[in-house]
Amino acid sequence: MSVKDFIKKSVLENFSPYNVPQMAAALLAAVLLGALIYWVYQRFYAGVLFSRSFAMTLVGMSVLTCMVTLAISSNVVISLGMVGALSIVRFRTAVKDPLDLLYLFWAITAGITTGAGMYLLAASASAVMIGALALLSRWQTAGRIYVAVLHYQGEKPGDEIVRALGRNRYAVKSKTLRGEAVEMAVEVCCRDDVRDVTDRLQEIEGVEDVTMIQYNGEYHG
Repeated sequence: MSVKDFIKKSVLENFSPYNVPQMAAALLAAVLLGALIYWVYQRFYAGVLFSRSFAMTLVGMSVLTCMVTLAISSNVVISLGMVGALSIVRFRTAVKDPLDLLYLFWAITAGITTGAGMYLLAASASAVMIGALALLSRWQTAGRIYVAVLHYQGEKPGDEIVRALGRNRYAVKSKTLRGEAVEMAVEVCCRDDVRDVTDRLQEIEGVEDVTMIQYNGEYHG
């Protein structure tokens, strides 16, 4: 068989009516998995502002990746064209939250596996991902992280502050001295109610004010 005959056969097979149900099933599976990823992202989102547009992008990413996989696997001509077209695409949108990359790759791999007809693999991997996210999210919320900023006079309140934190894990991040005035920033993992911790710190003699700032442990530039 010559190259010309091979390409012609590939084009004819691509438009075969027997492939339509298979393509429809793959696209439907990609939509369902994309919707599942959307729900998981919304359920376990721990940031300040939920981005609905990014969540919708996850659904579209699954469907489009599935479409590309179907095109590449069913037609050699389109596959060569896709390789050339995608090689010149450059995505310059910065992803600020590293966890968003996880959801992006999840959506892409879901589209690839459904496009390849590996529905069991896609469903199994999604179940494992949901279980891992649920477990890690539950472990992470065992204690909320706060940064306590305290202003006090002298050195004596410093020891009282350590005792007031009790069983909560803490780490002194900074300590600024201005004569007798002291400003101290402490990272606290509050297993107790944050209001109880704040009240204990405020009751220490010499402490002028206490500010508790919730902190997720990440810096975004």
